[in-house]
Amino acid sequence: MKSIRRSTAVLAALALALPLPLAAAGTALATPSATTAVAATSTPSSLHLKLPRPTGPYAIGRDTLHLVDTSRRDPWVPSAGARELMVSMFYPAHAGSGAATAPYMTTKEAQLLLEKQQQGKNFPPEVLSGTRTHAHTGARPLAGRHPLVVLSPGFSLNRATLTLLSEELTSRGYVVALVDHAYETFGTTFPGGRTLTCVACDTVEHAPSKEAAQKLMTKVAEGRAADVSFLLDALTGRHHTEGAAAARKYARLIDPHRIGMAGHSIGGNSAATAMAADRRIRAGVNMDGSFFAPVPRSGLNGRPFLMLGSKAGHSPASEDTTWPRDWRRLDGWKRWLTVADAGHFTFIDIPVLAAQAGIVDPSAPLPGKRSGEITRDYVGAFFDQQLRGIHRPLLDGPTAANPEVSFQNP
Repeated sequence: MKSIRRSTAVLAALALALPLPLAAAGTALATPSATTAVAATSTPSSLHLKLPRPTGPYAIGRDTLHLVDTSRRDPWVPSAGARELMVSMFYPAHAGSGAATAPYMTTKEAQLLLEKQQQGKNFPPEVLSGTRTHAHTGARPLAGRHPLVVLSPGFSLNRATLTLLSEELTSRGYVVALVDHAYETFGTTFPGGRTLTCVACDTVEHAPSKEAAQKLMTKVAEGRAADVSFLLDALTGRHHTEGAAAARKYARLIDPHRIGMAGHSIGGNSAATAMAADRRIRAGVNMDGSFFAPVPRSGLNGRPFLMLGSKAGHSPASEDTTWPRDWRRLDGWKRWLTVADAGHFTFIDIPVLAAQAGIVDPSAPLPGKRSGEITRDYVGAFFDQQLRGIHRPLLDGPTAANPEVSFQNP
């Protein structure tokens, strides 16, 4: 599995580019070589990271939900009790309303992420947690019902790593639910000062065989699918468990007939798994994730799906055979796009932030700015077309403006 091993290399690069052994959970499933990088000339204390300004016309509000599914015990720590989620809710808002700019992540979350890369002493967590966003807490929502997109991050990665895409979609008129799944990140801060760490990572790392680890990753995707169904119930007023009262206020903002899901790495696999389990999800995107949990042989009931991945890792002849297998099973509108010079983390915030620190990853030389633009443009076009009925020619075939992007049709 590429995601875990690559996360160590690339996030270590973000933390001043000091090469480290690849020691993250699940390395038995991955074989790419370690990433080397060039350190920034600026010192960590001088860095002021910021996300690109979204391109859409709408201002962005953001709130945080803590949801507890009392019908399920946590699959990784059953003794902890009910399954918990932390959800960042992004929504179109009235310009000028709301309080301060929303934080990127908590300092504790940044600290744990950096410590996992053995970089805690070299890169102040306040620099990462202080990344400037474009959302405002407590902003006044725009009236009306908007399409909803659920986003799920890569294994071990905090939900903050999909903030760029969340803000972009919201600026275009979507409500976005960005989810952290308990015990599946290096660190997620919950109410009351609790910060849960990646028990699932440790479980995968200590699996007795590659096959056992793959089964555990299937468990991750299936568990996230259940998380998303619970989340949809809460957001549409169908569930009344702990935290649901705060979630129900979004019911008036969400069109329940226009729901999509996207994810990075195992989050992308989870999008397909959630679609197979819940027909409310009308469209899905997998960004560079192996399909540990396969698409059903019967397909997804004709619903559209976008596969967006790196050329090296997810071309038809690449090592990951789950993409050609599941491409054949997709029975609705579909696209398989690959991006040249991309890496596993091209589709999240990391390359954008790394570029600001003067860091390059020779194994994925696509500039950080282009990484953000390609993800923003193609994922946004997909949901515009599938959830809003707006034809986007960008999805019709290759364009001169995007020479890095190839359309695969094996």
